[in-house]
Amino acid sequence: MIARVWHGWTTPAAADAYEELLREEVLPAMAEQAGDGFCGAEVLRRAEGEEVAFVTILRFASRAAVRRVVGDDVETAHVPAAARALLTRYEETATHYEVRGPGRDQEGG
Repeated sequence: MIARVWHGWTTPAAADAYEELLREEVLPAMAEQAGDGFCGAEVLRRAEGEEVAFVTILRFASRAAVRRVVGDDVETAHVPAAARALLTRYEETATHYEVRGPGRDQEGG
């Protein structure tokens, strides 16, 4: 399993709208594109001074599933225009990790 980790920041005023966009549009669209290769997601949020930080952790069955969603350049961040409009800044790249601990794809997880 592959975890795709990415960070973005909003103003406090835009944070709820951004989180709603993620949950209602962006993540469901990614899940649809990946098909059965999408294994879930977490959205982490915290206030950081005058910004609100978001971390998304998307889980995919394989790198091939990641490519179905973001294309061959898997390191480039996938940030739709509607999300960019709500973000004050964001990472241009995403980082990928092999999931090694207990989880959905492991017995007892």
